[in-house]
Amino acid sequence: MSFFKKLKDRMFRSSDKIAGSLDALVETERAQGGDAAPEAVAEAAPGARPGLVGRLFGAGVDEPRRVLDDAMLESLEELLIEADMGVDTAMRVAANIAEGRMGRRISATELKQALATEVARIMEPVARPLPIYAKRPQVVLVVGVNGSGKTTTIGKLASQFKAAGKSVVIAAGDTFRAAAVEQLQIWGSRAGVPVLTAPEGSDPASLAFDALTRAQESGADLLLIDTAGRLQNRADLMEELAKIVRVIRKKDETAPHNTLLVLDATTGQNAVAQVEIFRKIADVSGLVMTKLDGTAKGGVLVSLADKFGLPIHAIGVGEQIDDLSPFDPEDFARALVGLPD
Repeated sequence: MSFFKKLKDRMFRSSDKIAGSLDALVETERAQGGDAAPEAVAEAAPGARPGLVGRLFGAGVDEPRRVLDDAMLESLEELLIEADMGVDTAMRVAANIAEGRMGRRISATELKQALATEVARIMEPVARPLPIYAKRPQVVLVVGVNGSGKTTTIGKLASQFKAAGKSVVIAAGDTFRAAAVEQLQIWGSRAGVPVLTAPEGSDPASLAFDALTRAQESGADLLLIDTAGRLQNRADLMEELAKIVRVIRKKDETAPHNTLLVLDATTGQNAVAQVEIFRKIADVSGLVMTKLDGTAKGGVLVSLADKFGLPIHAIGVGEQIDDLSPFDPEDFARALVGLPD
């Protein structure tokens, strides 16, 4: 199964909600008795394909159409805000869609295509795979709140890099959560990747130092360091992460080379607040978004891209190793609005 198909199938909550809302938005005029005369309905928007071919591609003149006016534009903005795109992003996207289309009759398919184009345009600059440097070991610090999918993401990344021929070491730096350590050990065992642990409650910085020493001695390509995600006391977390950085820089003054923030899509706009917090706590260099299969608010990823411009390295739509994939903006945009591949 291609990742696009998996993405589209598993993002059904987001795509069904957005696609259904767009359909209803266009149908509103007809439901209110506002159907136009046949000659007006036949006016296709630029790029529409009438006749049999158009119907096959879902953009033909047989589809219901509605004049894109101020009322429809306001409804579109509300729809995008409800999809968690955020107010500023929603208004900008709606305005761009309206440009050149105001006063024209538009079908739901054309509206979806226009929305997908705008989403992909926003996402394109931030769609960048996790960079792999010549520096060995490349130290990747992984941060995020507990429950965001951070530990699972580390396991998937380790397995995928190992399968690609890279040697990997994992440091189970969330020493206060036995479950996180056990989960990493399971992933490490599956992938044949060593997982360095310390007794519960141990100093995470000391473990990170030992793990970097081991990675250097073994000639590993990558060192993935898990961290705690307790936001109840931000000062403690900030000091803990700062200490990890200070300590590993005694071994490698350029480390960490990446700081990944893992976000849970089901938290909606709370993800925006988390980015703001972790950018203050740690020097976040890129994002990974998990659990897109469990939310109707996948639009938050668009909001994050528009607001922060941080690289989005990967997205997750499940628990299996191949359910984490490099971020593709066009695939994501089409899946989000319910368009076919």
